[in-house]
Amino acid sequence: MPTNRVKDYLDSQNIEYTLHEHSPEYTAQEVAASAHIPGHQLAKTVMIKVDGEMAMVVLPAVYRVSFERFKKALGADEIQLATEKEFKDLFPDCEVGATPPFGNLYGMEVIADKSLATQVVIAFCAGSHTELIQLSYADFEKLAEPRVLDFSFKP
Repeated sequence: MPTNRVKDYLDSQNIEYTLHEHSPEYTAQEVAASAHIPGHQLAKTVMIKVDGEMAMVVLPAVYRVSFERFKKALGADEIQLATEKEFKDLFPDCEVGATPPFGNLYGMEVIADKSLATQVVIAFCAGSHTELIQLSYADFEKLAEPRVLDFSFKP
């Protein structure tokens, strides 16, 4: 079941979305393959501490964060990948590692990579390791209000 917080938010905003069930998977690439969704359309969420503050970073599953570019794009002094222990309690209604990209619902900034913004449709974990929500990128951008920056690379 998707986290009620996200589903209720999408429903309250009259957003069209599709819920997809898939076998339990734990990496973004495995989720994309299991759900038969191209990796560039699957938005993965990465938690990063920016100058000590937690930020939700969203990028396509097939990309990686360039910490140097991310730091430069933000003008930050310190960038550090957050540990599960540091962020798991911030999302009590989600399974660890299956956080939907709506940091605004959890009181934190959302930063999206510009490569994700080129997608017409995106999908993302719905709070569990067995369900995805798919919607238009335009609706995601309207609701999450991410800061869009250029910070990723495709290995």
